[in-house]
Amino acid sequence: MELPPGLVIGLFGPTASGKTAVAAEIAAHVPADVVSADSAALYRGLEILTAAAPPPTRLVGVLDLDEQASVVEYQRLAHDEIDAILDARRTPLVVGGTGLYFRAALSDLAPPAAPAAGERERWERVYDRLGPEDAYEALARRDPDAAARIHPNDRRRVVRALELTASGASLAPGEDRLWSGETRHPTAIVGLEVPLDVLTARIRERAAVMVAAGVQQEAARALAQPLSTTAAKIMGLREAAELPPGEAVDALARASLRLARYQRKWMRRLPNVVAVDADRPPAAVARDVLHVATDTKQSR
Repeated sequence: MELPPGLVIGLFGPTASGKTAVAAEIAAHVPADVVSADSAALYRGLEILTAAAPPPTRLVGVLDLDEQASVVEYQRLAHDEIDAILDARRTPLVVGGTGLYFRAALSDLAPPAAPAAGERERWERVYDRLGPEDAYEALARRDPDAAARIHPNDRRRVVRALELTASGASLAPGEDRLWSGETRHPTAIVGLEVPLDVLTARIRERAAVMVAAGVQQEAARALAQPLSTTAAKIMGLREAAELPPGEAVDALARASLRLARYQRKWMRRLPNVVAVDADRPPAAVARDVLHVATDTKQSR
């Protein structure tokens, strides 16, 4: 199958939806190179826990655990990789489940800058001291446009919005840019749809496989090292290291299911996304993705 020249394929889906296997099938049929859009997979040393895609996937294992991850720096790296793949007359295949990183890779729009050291923690303390209602009212006074876009009980986003107001920025225009349909190159964006009950079963099975493969030892080794704040927040790190095997499986499955629900919401909001049924063998899903890509118009 011949793809339009200069096309980028973006493949998004919740955890355990089969993105890695589908990407491998696509790369086996067309000259494509995979670029990861997974914030946790940036780190080396947690390949089991992060379900990191194998080589030659790009932007996997590029950071040490004591290094800070930043969507701004990731965007620079992703753009360089995508442009190099296009220059080689191959198809960049951007694959991920971290919504902000996925959009950053495909767009030319500057994401919000990372907070200065200690700023996130400072505003988290302010939120906890004021309580949800007063913290939200403080945001509404400082930045009513941002407050209008956030649920009063969404602690994470209220904290982020307060942090941005302190630096003279706003979450509101960033949200508008985030959900625009603009991309740097002509792009086919495909979302992998899996019924929630099937996804739940896959997640549970994968958690058990992770524990059997040694994720607890991997996580314990990581925690014995200096960790950046972003590495320390990788989903399931402490649960995997500190819980008995059975409890670790349960905890990893619960955390992954929460993430999957969030990713499914992201996928529904992605501009220009074409949903594909992924409750099928990867080869069949890959064929449908390639058909979507073939039909994509050469416009941005």
